Amino acid sequence: MKLSEVSDKLELYILSLWLLFFLIILITLDFPVCFDPACSFIGWYELLSTNIVPLTAFFMLLLGMFFFFRFDYKISGSSKIPAKIIRIEDLNYEHLTFLTTYIIPLICFNLTSTRYLLALGLLLIIIGIIYVKTDKFYVNPTLAVLGFRLYKVSVLSRTGKKENIVVITKDHLGEHDQVRLLDLDDKVSFGRKVK
Repeated sequence: MKLSEVSDKLELYILSLWLLFFLIILITLDFPVCFDPACSFIGWYELLSTNIVPLTAFFMLLLGMFFFFRFDYKISGSSKIPAKIIRIEDLNYEHLTFLTTYIIPLICFNLTSTRYLLALGLLLIIIGIIYVKTDKFYVNPTLAVLGFRLYKVSVLSRTGKKENIVVITKDHLGEHDQVRLLDLDDKVSFGRKVK
């Protein structure tokens, strides 16, 4: 596996956790609010030190945003020879599987306990390794929210026939459509419909 492939897969994994990071921010943000005239600002050190977890989640959210813009830029530059879809299957249900299997249970951790935070961090690393090694990196609920779709297709081009390719695309695809594919690995590609 090439280093660039691993990097792309890790970026998509971090992007897939956007919802988790957002929920962590909502649950753990500790911002004191006081309407009494005698109230005063608690100080930057106190504010930052009580919000390390949401600040870390916010940083990961920003990192995911950067990876999304990089991802979007990469797929907009595909100039490969178009291929004709000869068989297609909708895989959009897989986004929901990832969401219900990983994101929802992870948010139930006690995010105020250091022990649970360490366990959550270790679990996210292990899930990330599995996510990359099993080539399930395309199952990404964040991409679904951002308008991307998943298909399993077989295509025919001048260079031959490729079967069972998972295509991540913003377009609605159907049989006989022409697509330009930008390979992420042997079985997963970004696709753009030729109009």
